[in-house]
Amino acid sequence: MDRQILARLNEMRRKRQAAILVTDLAGGPDRLIVEGDRMDGALADAAASAFRSGKSSAVEIEGQSLFLNVHLPPPRIVVIGAVHISQVLARMAALAGFDITIIDPRTAFATPERFEGIDLIADWPVDAFKERSLDSYMALVAVTHDPKIDDEPIAQALRTGCFYVGALGSRKTHAGRLERMKRAGLTEADLGRIHAPIGLAIGAASPAEIAVAILAEIIASLRGRDVSLPKGAPP
Repeated sequence: MDRQILARLNEMRRKRQAAILVTDLAGGPDRLIVEGDRMDGALADAAASAFRSGKSSAVEIEGQSLFLNVHLPPPRIVVIGAVHISQVLARMAALAGFDITIIDPRTAFATPERFEGIDLIADWPVDAFKERSLDSYMALVAVTHDPKIDDEPIAQALRTGCFYVGALGSRKTHAGRLERMKRAGLTEADLGRIHAPIGLAIGAASPAEIAVAILAEIIASLRGRDVSLPKGAPP
């Protein structure tokens, strides 16, 4: 691999940006596509599909045999609230291949005993995000039911472009949340991205069932997200 391409790929990894290394199987030069690059044609469509699936594969494009080696940042679920749902969701998320972080300033809930082996932060989310910023390969799940804790991370997740933002609560609770978010300057388009009530509508009742509904909705959002590349020749 060309050293400049390797250096740029390593930079993308550090920045948690998705990239595809395109190898010409006939021996032509390698090429790196970064999510968001301007592209046209069949390669743009193949790259967008690969970014969505996260799967590397060989493709035939305009008479060329190419191998698309996909490098995606590890998707992470950031849960605001060390509650019963979070305990189950943490175990399920790990099985599904997600990294997970639990954040809750309430030290009576955020204890190592309740979340053994889990990345747990007993601090206010706004302070935790100063050290660990959100990004587009993160899902934000707010389940404390306390606006003082949930609202700010929800707003930050929307502004940062997290691929999923979900919040626990009834429709009435969510209506009040939307009013507060509007006053904070978020747009209708921003607010339309919040999944609330959280989780797929499967009639979930117990914490385990709610965790299943949330994880399923997160996976659907990750695999169905819009990664169409802007049209036009690359710069």
